[in-house]
Amino acid sequence: MDDRKTKAENLTDHVSDYLETYYKLTVLNATEKTAGIASVSITAVFIGFLVLFVLLFSGFGFSWWIGKAIGNMIGGFFIMAGVYTFLIGIIFIFRKKYIAPFIRDFIIQKIYE
Repeated sequence: MDDRKTKAENLTDHVSDYLETYYKLTVLNATEKTAGIASVSITAVFIGFLVLFVLLFSGFGFSWWIGKAIGNMIGGFFIMAGVYTFLIGIIFIFRKKYIAPFIRDFIIQKIYE
């Protein structure tokens, strides 16, 4: 009887150790995935800001250049505004078919890495 009691206590200890180890492993995996997603998000925001500044200053430069070429600075800025409006329209048209699935797949891929 004592032998069975000892084996049952050992089994209980092993099961509790197993559950504790499994819990720690789950926490570590969740932490790793969260850190990966956070790092990708921070990098994407930083790159987004850089792209924003590149577009801003190149837009000003092209507007100025077009304005000097046509002899009307305001016209140059309106032409660049039209180009940006056209690009926004293209992005708006293709957002559901190409852009949103690409972003969704990228996020899912990062979660399962």
